[in-house]
Amino acid sequence: MLVAFSVAPTISGPDGSVAAAVAAAVRVVRESGLPHRTDAMFTTVEGEWDEVMSVVKAAVEAVAAESPRVSLVLKADIRPGHTGQLTAKVARVEELLADD
Repeated sequence: MLVAFSVAPTISGPDGSVAAAVAAAVRVVRESGLPHRTDAMFTTVEGEWDEVMSVVKAAVEAVAAESPRVSLVLKADIRPGHTGQLTAKVARVEELLADD
């Protein structure tokens, strides 16, 4: 499965930045060893249900250590029997666009 999620504190630092708390969450994802990608809006993680949800929970807990209130947005693509979709889905679209 692929899970794209965004986790952030609802209370930011004095400058309005949430970067430190988000970095703590991304650190958890990186340390998980699961395939992942982080962009400006979401982090996407690929793996089995329990391992991916465990990473999301740990990322939320890392942000909660920085803020008493946390926001989580999550979107999942559950497709049993398929792996490598973190890159394969994008590759299929790029392949079609290459014909343009």
